[in-house]
Amino acid sequence: MGRRGLLAAAALLVGGAGLLWAASPPPSPRPSAARAPQRIVSINLCADQLVLALADRGQIAGLTRNATDPQMSGEAAKAKGIARLSNSAEQILAIEPDLIVGMPASRSAALNALPRQDYPLLDLATANTLPEIYASIRDTAAAVGRPARGTALIARMESELAGLPRVGKGRVAAYYQRRGYMTGTGTLIDELMTRVGLVNLAGKLGKPPLSQLSLEEMVAAQPDFLIVESATDVVTDQGSEMLHHPALDGIPRISVPQAWTVCGSPAYTLAARGIAAQIARHDAGDRP
Repeated sequence: MGRRGLLAAAALLVGGAGLLWAASPPPSPRPSAARAPQRIVSINLCADQLVLALADRGQIAGLTRNATDPQMSGEAAKAKGIARLSNSAEQILAIEPDLIVGMPASRSAALNALPRQDYPLLDLATANTLPEIYASIRDTAAAVGRPARGTALIARMESELAGLPRVGKGRVAAYYQRRGYMTGTGTLIDELMTRVGLVNLAGKLGKPPLSQLSLEEMVAAQPDFLIVESATDVVTDQGSEMLHHPALDGIPRISVPQAWTVCGSPAYTLAARGIAAQIARHDAGDRP
């Protein structure tokens, strides 16, 4: 089938269920710098950040629509000027990528509509712990032909986390979001809390990874800290307004950009150090 025929077939499949493209890694052996892929497409926001951190700019042919949003991506500045793609199989086919990166790739309807045999795929597992982040970095660096860059990035992250004090000292914190959503255990936020010595309120209450807790329930629980997205530091809508209710005024806050925590990425170290620094300032009496 010619390229025009493939485009037409993909357009039809996007509208229906299509055939599931089973995820598979790039063909072995891994590409060297001399024959690294030159038309890389990322189909996931988390994959965007790894590709931007590890590949040469000239290797990247397409990213997701949120790649340049600084509230969503810790690598947003690097994404400016690179093509952003909708969830369209036609756009991917037009690029004729030599590597597609997803996390996980199975979530992409566009990918499921592509001819399975035509494109190398790096299917990354969701990373909610630091070892999983390091594994994603290694796999991505190897796939884009820059393994040494991945090794250097991991070494830098390890250095930034070395000796990070457990300033939480067993105190309880809640990651509280718009409309009362709270993040539970088994998540990146939970792992960050543990790393700095905090205990997740959601775990103490036996809540699932994502739950809702009313203002009244939060006040009754009396955590030592509230961790909030920095975008909610000011009221912008009803969802953020509830986080500024007077009933919560007595609970100290730790403000963290969502871009640092929405994905398991190199921004993990920024989040960990930022949380620890704010707790240390609180304990020193330096209140905002």
